[in-house]
Amino acid sequence: MLGRDQFFDTNFMTEHFDLLCIGGGSGGVATANRAASHGARVCLVEAGRMGGTCVNVGCVPKKIMWTAGQIAHGLEDAAGYGFSVPEHSFDWHTIRSARDDYVRKLNGAYERYLGTNKVEIVRGHAKFVGRKIVDVGGRRISADHIVIAVGGHPARPNLPGAELGITSDGFFELESQPRRMAIVGAGYIAVEVAGLMQALGTRVTHFLRRDHFLHDFDTMLRDQLMAHMQADGVSFVTRFSIARVDQEKDGMYLTGYDDASHGPFDCVLWAIGRAPNTGSLELEATDVTVHRDGTIPVDAFQQTSVPGIYAVGDIIGHHELTPVAIAAGRRLADRIFGGQADRRLVYENVPTVVFSHPPIGTVGLSEEAAFARHGEEAKVYETGFTPMYHAFTKRQVRMSMKLVVVGAQEKVVGCHAIGPGSDEMLQGFAVAVKMGATKQDFDDTVAIHPTAAEEMVTMKTARPARATPEENRS
Repeated sequence: MLGRDQFFDTNFMTEHFDLLCIGGGSGGVATANRAASHGARVCLVEAGRMGGTCVNVGCVPKKIMWTAGQIAHGLEDAAGYGFSVPEHSFDWHTIRSARDDYVRKLNGAYERYLGTNKVEIVRGHAKFVGRKIVDVGGRRISADHIVIAVGGHPARPNLPGAELGITSDGFFELESQPRRMAIVGAGYIAVEVAGLMQALGTRVTHFLRRDHFLHDFDTMLRDQLMAHMQADGVSFVTRFSIARVDQEKDGMYLTGYDDASHGPFDCVLWAIGRAPNTGSLELEATDVTVHRDGTIPVDAFQQTSVPGIYAVGDIIGHHELTPVAIAAGRRLADRIFGGQADRRLVYENVPTVVFSHPPIGTVGLSEEAAFARHGEEAKVYETGFTPMYHAFTKRQVRMSMKLVVVGAQEKVVGCHAIGPGSDEMLQGFAVAVKMGATKQDFDDTVAIHPTAAEEMVTMKTARPARATPEENRS
């Protein structure tokens, strides 16, 4: 006689759960653990290493490499504080080994925590064979609720010689440090890898289709970052569309449609975006709506077009950030299994950091977005200065900050910073923006001295917000 967790589906035995999570990355693991903590019987399907992109080829190993770059800058800055730093070298193999060991420990920690919560882990690739039934290597699994959280993968361009380059996944597989590196792309990954590799001694050339990167960020942030990167030695080739990549004896060359050629390079990194991993799920068996680019549209509660099937994380096509996937998944589990009927993630005022050199911290509307939405009601407070740390260093890194406010009450709708410590200080200011703080609330907060962060609560002079400069629209 069959128990409550099994039933026959034609010729297959099907195991049944309260919740099935497809994907063992940030969103899937967070959803599974939270649901299990509410007493749900949960199954999680994952074919690769636990933790997904963030743990294995994203946030975690990236931050380790970024820190190595920061230490390299610190060694350079030490002389200004009276230190005689002996000649030193950087060993790629040492940091790679330590980084990979740390990632493996995290893989194990993720699995142990799922086990503690009694989440059943099934190894393999899931594909739908019915609306709420998946097949994993011949094993049939069904659930009352299914969460799709399969994440994405880095894209490659479709051009001759593209296979000669690597993606961000391949970056973490590099056996040795390239001496000359070309980076193609304009998003987080491109600027982060360019900055850290230049800091570690690689000669970096950054290729852009436009005149700028980080297109949706406040103009101040992207302009200041480009200036800092150029000061650190990164070379930029702008308004360049790559037609092909060629391997010559002395290295790789990038040639544009105008026949201009650049090189030689030991390594070419494609950082041109990511694509959802939804293609192999055979979602046509579910009637779930899928966009042509592979993303899955959802409503405010992560619900797809089919009741009981949900999507979280990068595959929904916006806010592709690890903490967003975690927050969405946990709230979804709270709503379904925790009795919190209105629990959901509000995709507004989501803070983010770019681990560039120097880092960027930002939350809310850019100046340009605020002007487009609020017109003359939008105003800007801003400041720029050299933080005390760099008062004595040969490397002069300026700090820039901006508050975007709206209306007579001057509600703060945007908070932006670039410079040392911006990554850490923005978390607290994000809370203030999320709570609806006004400029007066900032002014009434006692400054912590001497810090760079105090400048965020001492800005005095406002100016009208402006639209994006015409030369940056293209």
